[in-house]
Amino acid sequence: MIRSMTAFAAGERSTDWGLLSAELRAVNHRFLELGLRLPDELRACESALRERVASRVSRGKLDLVIRLRSATGGDALQVDEALLAQLGELAQHIDGRFPNLQVQFTELLQYPGVVQSRGVDGEALQREALALLDVLLDDFLAAREREGGKLAAVIGERAEAISRIAGEVRTLVPQIRAGQRVKLAARLADLGTALDPGRLEQELVIWLQKLDVDEELDRLDSHLSELRRILKGGKEPVGRRLDFLLQEFNREANTLGSKSVDARTSNAAVELKVLIDQIREQIQNIE
Repeated sequence: MIRSMTAFAAGERSTDWGLLSAELRAVNHRFLELGLRLPDELRACESALRERVASRVSRGKLDLVIRLRSATGGDALQVDEALLAQLGELAQHIDGRFPNLQVQFTELLQYPGVVQSRGVDGEALQREALALLDVLLDDFLAAREREGGKLAAVIGERAEAISRIAGEVRTLVPQIRAGQRVKLAARLADLGTALDPGRLEQELVIWLQKLDVDEELDRLDSHLSELRRILKGGKEPVGRRLDFLLQEFNREANTLGSKSVDARTSNAAVELKVLIDQIREQIQNIE
């Protein structure tokens, strides 16, 4: 099953420190490029997250966003009651000596250590994030495979059309050869000059060999077999291999067109190139 590079997945996971939520989306890209948006509590595990994604995804421009929403709301702040009480007593004591001095409540909260963020176990939270990412990647790859199946069906239809056209050209070749032989003989007869039949036959064979497209048609059949094999293959990335294979398809179609001396084979070469370009458009989205 081939995979598309376009996909989206989202998930959530409850932790002791709040709700972890994650989104992973991807679009086409020649290589693997991963952008990360993480909460401060997970900055230390960025490399681990990147490695986990790279172990299962080989191509695409990916954006991974992970958020941590505190179970208690806000920033899960805690107040050191003992320290705040000491500061309050000190403020009252100073107020007796300096009556005009005013101490605001918010100023007390700004004193170092009064307000603290609830402690987070970084290693445990990292394990939770990686577990969430594993589930997310499962969904993400399943979406890629579903989209890849649709792309494979479209490519398969184009491949069958190429096979049909190649078969039609193969049927036409003997007729075209016979017609060219008759045309050449008629032109020579119009010259009114006696020619050596042996030499004439030799030149005719050489000329017809230059127009021979059997080799190109055989290679097209071989490329089609390889294309079908890839489409039915395993889960390894095949996008670059298909891209290279399409270059070979295009080369045979160009040669077929350059050798054509008949409108039917010329039209067939054009149709082949159109189908090949349509397949190339599809494989740009394959991992």
